[in-house]
Amino acid sequence: MAKTKTDKPKQAGYIGSKEKWAFAIGGCGQGMIYAMMSSYISDYYVNVLHLPLMFVLLLMLLARVWDAINDPLMGMIVDRRTTKRGKLKPYILYAAAPIAIFTILMYLSPNLDKTSLMVYSAIVYVGWGMLYTMADVPFWSLPNIMTPKADERGNVLSFGKTINGIGSAVPEVLFLICGFVIPILFAGSDPLTQEKRKYLLMAIVTVGIGIILYTRTYFKVKERVVIPPKTRKPGEPTTLSRLFKCKPLMLVVAMGVLSSGRYMVQAAAIHVARYGFYIGPDLATLTADERIAAISQSVSTVKTIFQVCAIVGMFGAMLFMPALMKKFQYHKIVITTCILGFVSSIFTTLIGWFAPSEYSLYVCIPFIIISCIPLGVINNISIAMIGDCLDYMELKTGFRDNALGSACQGFVNKLGNAFATCGIVLMYMFIDIDPAQMLSSTAVIAATELSKTQNFAMFSLVSIVPGVSMLLCAIPMFFYKIDGMKPQIEKELAERRKQSGVKIDE
Repeated sequence: MAKTKTDKPKQAGYIGSKEKWAFAIGGCGQGMIYAMMSSYISDYYVNVLHLPLMFVLLLMLLARVWDAINDPLMGMIVDRRTTKRGKLKPYILYAAAPIAIFTILMYLSPNLDKTSLMVYSAIVYVGWGMLYTMADVPFWSLPNIMTPKADERGNVLSFGKTINGIGSAVPEVLFLICGFVIPILFAGSDPLTQEKRKYLLMAIVTVGIGIILYTRTYFKVKERVVIPPKTRKPGEPTTLSRLFKCKPLMLVVAMGVLSSGRYMVQAAAIHVARYGFYIGPDLATLTADERIAAISQSVSTVKTIFQVCAIVGMFGAMLFMPALMKKFQYHKIVITTCILGFVSSIFTTLIGWFAPSEYSLYVCIPFIIISCIPLGVINNISIAMIGDCLDYMELKTGFRDNALGSACQGFVNKLGNAFATCGIVLMYMFIDIDPAQMLSSTAVIAATELSKTQNFAMFSLVSIVPGVSMLLCAIPMFFYKIDGMKPQIEKELAERRKQSGVKIDE
């Protein structure tokens, strides 16, 4: 039972601005590290290490099968144990160093034969995913035990996700800088060597900053609502049974799975930058070194254009989310913005097909920005919805599975990134692009040297594909009904907790 100074909750809320910022800054560090993996691992495996496309496809799919076991398992472990240092925070502290090491190992580019390189990559990738789950599940569960107030929890999560998104932009900035600096610093080096050095440098800088910000959460955030574990009696539903029988939670999970295409905007942007557009001088007039530098700078520029669009759309939405979440029901926000994003993606696709040139990319910018608005909305609102579903589930069953609920979110996120990577790999196969020929140790093939169909096929990964995904993910939200029940749920939970002797720390 948690200790308390008073049994009476503060009406103004439990979380001060310093603690709110501490959680958000931890989210910033976490966002940096996750973006370093999610936005670049497919390009690194396919175009830099030249791992076989089928191997990358199978690695992503099999790793997610393991996550289907690993994420809920981690959630159940966290829910059933409370250590002397706390219930959730210790996992953040202990997982930080291993995550940092594995992130750097992921981009180390060891000099191994193809078979050994595949084994090495598989071990590091799966190991990174397990370690990340160990830290991610407890971290995003924290707001559930920082405050018993649903609105305050939603505000903390929304703000934390916004700063988390800012952190995810840091690797993008590093990519842009390295795209211009590496060809100058290592002029004369072959293209693959330059790419390997770029990715390793990005990983080291990202980890160095991100881990410090992330672990800071352990020392600055307070656990207040730690409900004593409840032993399941014979005949009562099991943990997983409670999870699957909670219809609102399953609808949120379905929304997350169907919105997997939203990850394409970030994960596929680097591939579109390589093979969809070229912005720069006429390559025929350049020397070999100038050609390599020009293509590298074009890739960095195009990737940055997409990232800036994502930042404006996502962060613009995130900045308004706290106000929107107070005024409108969550599921209505999702439905409205997803339909808007789908319509905008249609315009983006049509422009890309009928006006294929470097200038069409600039014309697409406002539509890409609008298409990215649902990304910010879903990133912010889904985990707040999961918190509401956990309230609902606790009211109905008497059990509070905070970490397991967060594990659902983590699994959906990793599943979405895996689907994005698999979609990218399948596109390479479908349009018959051999990455080993596109970026080799002797030459780089520019987007202008591919066919219009190949250019557009790559572009579709960041236009119509995420648009259709947005439309599909809105469907489950038409059946999500607990938004209007939150005040009553919170009131009844407070009464039940009081009767059970559960006290809330200030």
